[in-house]
Amino acid sequence: MRITVTRDVFKLAQVFTISRGSRTEAKVLTVKVEQGGLTGWGECVPYARYDETLESVTAEIEGLPAEFTRAELQSLLPAGAARNAVDCALWDLEAKQAGKRVWELAGLAAPGPEITAYTLSLDTPEKMQAQAAENAFRPLLKIKLGTPDDMPRLEAVRAGAPEASIIIDANEGWSAEVYAELAPHLVRLGVELVEQPLPAGEDEALIGMDRPVPVCADESCHDRASLPKLKGKYDVVNIKLDKTGGLTEALKLRDEALAQGYQVMVGCMVGSSLAMAPATLVAQGVTVTDLDGPLLLAEDRAEPLIFDVSGVHPPVADLWG
Repeated sequence: MRITVTRDVFKLAQVFTISRGSRTEAKVLTVKVEQGGLTGWGECVPYARYDETLESVTAEIEGLPAEFTRAELQSLLPAGAARNAVDCALWDLEAKQAGKRVWELAGLAAPGPEITAYTLSLDTPEKMQAQAAENAFRPLLKIKLGTPDDMPRLEAVRAGAPEASIIIDANEGWSAEVYAELAPHLVRLGVELVEQPLPAGEDEALIGMDRPVPVCADESCHDRASLPKLKGKYDVVNIKLDKTGGLTEALKLRDEALAQGYQVMVGCMVGSSLAMAPATLVAQGVTVTDLDGPLLLAEDRAEPLIFDVSGVHPPVADLWG
């Protein structure tokens, strides 16, 4: 088995800003696993919030032994970007070796399209209203917030897209006081979900607080080991393959979260269609799908995912799986 890691850069269609900063391009790692004349592909997005860099994740992958199975991989690397790319590449390789699609190997029903959120970048209220109006035809908009002065932005987006469903991602940017102040207005403006309002290390403050709209754990939930710490704080968990360390753990986290009474959201980092492809399998039938990464890019993979009025479609075999 031969593993190759390469860096790829995809230009964004426009500057993308969240509470932690801005970017103009998506820097990803592409993993190729070759065995017996067949090749499996995977992608990950190292994330500074989790102390990951392109260099550190590359080193993790290149430090793997010469031979291992996908089951063995789960204990060779921790949950995170490195394991994600390799895990997904191994799923793709196994599917090609078996002459089947990944969902058949995983015992899943054939996937279909899922309506996905479309993310509006953090900006001035005026510019966010313009973004919202431009995308008002979309059924679900996700707003990046996370500052002490978010109320005008939220009002502006609702004015720009009066009919769209809205979810909010604060990216750990609010204090307990700011969240408590905003919460009643979230209901008034028809917000359907708020992601990670407080920093992961300070989310104990959510215990006992009113949650008039469902609160989703993002930075606070990585894999199944995170679930015991979420009780009483969150209603929804956001599953991202770069956090779970691949499709293998993502499917297990989804099943366990549902069994414990949580709703499920499936999200993504800003990456290409190759990164989103495995996540479309996890997203089947969940409460919220947020796999809009390719829609934010100015360029994508050769066989990109299809997005239309039905949502994001599962990948063709030439892309992945």
